[in-house]
Amino acid sequence: MIPAVHAAHESWSLPVPVTFALALAALIYLRGWVRLRSVSPDAVPMWRLAAFMSGLVALWIPVGSPLEALDHALLTIHMVQHILLMAVAAPLLLLGAPVLAFVHALPQRLVRAILVRILRRAPIASLGRLLIHPVFGWLAAMLVLIGWHVPVIFKLGLTSNLWHEIEQASFFFTGLLFWWPVVEPWPTVSKWPRWRTPLYLFLATLPCDALSAFLAFCGRVVYSPYLAAPQHFGISPLQDQECAGALMWVSATFVYLIPAVVITIQLLSPASTHSAQQIPAALPRIAARTQPAKVEVV
Repeated sequence: MIPAVHAAHESWSLPVPVTFALALAALIYLRGWVRLRSVSPDAVPMWRLAAFMSGLVALWIPVGSPLEALDHALLTIHMVQHILLMAVAAPLLLLGAPVLAFVHALPQRLVRAILVRILRRAPIASLGRLLIHPVFGWLAAMLVLIGWHVPVIFKLGLTSNLWHEIEQASFFFTGLLFWWPVVEPWPTVSKWPRWRTPLYLFLATLPCDALSAFLAFCGRVVYSPYLAAPQHFGISPLQDQECAGALMWVSATFVYLIPAVVITIQLLSPASTHSAQQIPAALPRIAARTQPAKVEVV
């Protein structure tokens, strides 16, 4: 075993709070999913369950697995964490229709008495519309992406456990905001023309391409902490940086452009609907039990 990998494995311990929280989320979602399936087998299909559970795994890997102990040794591992948090875990969780499953997993008296009343308050509803607005989500995700790669801020996140956790949280939550207008999970009522979504995704590739090209071709190590990292992986810090830049470049191309192509094909299809993620027609009867506040995407 590579010494750095062995050392990371030896120093790693299971983060119980994070693992417990994700396991609890999985159990609550599964409870809601089973309840919905008992009413209508088509309400939340099996692929949504698989997407949500895969999203939880993709979220646990960068924050709870031994991979987290290696991001101080390789920028490439650090980049893998960012990709998993923002571009893999976030859309997979939203594809699972989590709000729908959680609402039906919780006691209905609690949902009606607390959650619905809170969500229907004007300030909360206005804040919700702002947070899931495509422009806000795009700007938030791109600012977090670029901001955390500024050398001074990057070093702060690499040398401080607290700031490292803030960094990871910011990547994940802005990832949710970015992908919300694309996935449009229940109970979103979209006023965003679907034809704009491919453009929205394409524009997201531009900052990623610029940053990844800079890392791959600048010819110098941008982040000084990696100069002092033990070189047990057979590559130099500059090669590691070039690999990280290439990884971002390729992943941005596939993660953003493939959904854009799929949505474009759906829009051009004669049988296309407004959204590929529409919930089956039986769902309004199921959702009528709780009637959560609708969330509009302007």
